Amino acid sequence: MIVNYTEKGWELISQRAHGLLAGKFCFHLKPEFRTKFWMETIAATLGHDDAFNELEEDDILLNEQGGPVNYKMRDFERPKLDKLLNMALTKSRYIALLTSRHIQFLYDQSEDPAVKKYCEGLKKQDQDWLKQLELTQNDMEQAYMLLQWCDALSLLICQKWVQPENRKVEIGIGPGGISYDLLSPSENVLTVSPWPFDLPQFDVCFDRRILTDMSFRSEAIFRKKFLEQRPELVVYQFIDPGNVDREE
Repeated sequence: MIVNYTEKGWELISQRAHGLLAGKFCFHLKPEFRTKFWMETIAATLGHDDAFNELEEDDILLNEQGGPVNYKMRDFERPKLDKLLNMALTKSRYIALLTSRHIQFLYDQSEDPAVKKYCEGLKKQDQDWLKQLELTQNDMEQAYMLLQWCDALSLLICQKWVQPENRKVEIGIGPGGISYDLLSPSENVLTVSPWPFDLPQFDVCFDRRILTDMSFRSEAIFRKKFLEQRPELVVYQFIDPGNVDREE
């Protein structure tokens, strides 16, 4: 989960909610950026964190002080990655291919021999799937670039890294192989420059939960509090920067 400390308490956004937000950005990309298996690319983007479910049994939800663990504090967890790949594969080989590529992006630079061996195994499996789907390595990399970019944009928003006063935050290389910036011209209004989306304006939303307890005695108690807390809907309006300039 994504954990932010606020004056109200812990702001919690599940990794599945973050993934859904990433999928919404993928859904709105302009037609010229869309892949051959476009629906599958969207599905891979919104499902890239599906194995991480805060409501299932999990003993890595709290730190030593009893506070919620942010996703960055978690290390390589093969059972969850195997589950994620198997879930993807039951949808389609293409989704499994992009999911595998995402796992490699996260862990391929690890110095742990077991992790490196795991990633090498994924690379070999990728080649089989590419042949079966009649795709090239470049086809996969172009599609994965979209997933990674949408993931990065979602994380910037969920982690509250958007800067005030229209200051730029780099999203990274994305659709078309160019760099994009995220800006906020006003509260809860965002724009991306250059504009990669199919509509001049659209809204996105996601659920968050605020827990006022600073610590929890056990994962079971935390999970119960998490489930009982009614989610709040966070809404952002995305506007083409050209339209923002005209309004001003």
